[in-house]
Amino acid sequence: MIKEVLVVEGKMDVVAIDKAVEADCIITEGFNLKKQALKNIEQAYKKRGIIIMTDPDSAGERIRSYLTKHAFVPVEDATDNDDIGIEQAKPEAIRKALAKVRTMDWEPTNNFSSTDLIVNDLSGAPAAVQRRAKLGAKLGLGFANAKTFLKRLNHYGVTREEFAAAVAALDEEEQA
Repeated sequence: MIKEVLVVEGKMDVVAIDKAVEADCIITEGFNLKKQALKNIEQAYKKRGIIIMTDPDSAGERIRSYLTKHAFVPVEDATDNDDIGIEQAKPEAIRKALAKVRTMDWEPTNNFSSTDLIVNDLSGAPAAVQRRAKLGAKLGLGFANAKTFLKRLNHYGVTREEFAAAVAALDEEEQA
């Protein structure tokens, strides 16, 4: 049983999560975030903590912007039959995302800059989008454009060592 309460967008997300792990869930019903859902999230946050597990799309990102602890399922693991969402994710993808939960720091570091993205072909390079997606999956940051990826590096406690190891592993995979 996961200690924290998972915050998801819909009923089918709960069905997918139940196949993967034992956890309590709060449903936001999309970006609407009704008053009762916000109250439930606040109570869960105070009592047990919460983990945000929204869809890897624009609505999911808007919900994430309000909350603090995040589990990211990569887009390719949350897509099936031309539909994207947590409900499309296989149990293993959900467990993998929950194993890499990130907590957002309200006072971000400035450990990373746009230079780090450029030097590591994560911005401005032909394959930058794919590299960010792969690195985001390795670091538990999810897929994002360069600006958001940089923000996540600095907000979610990624260390220089962790970043360097993940980039090295990515480079090694690409050369194989």
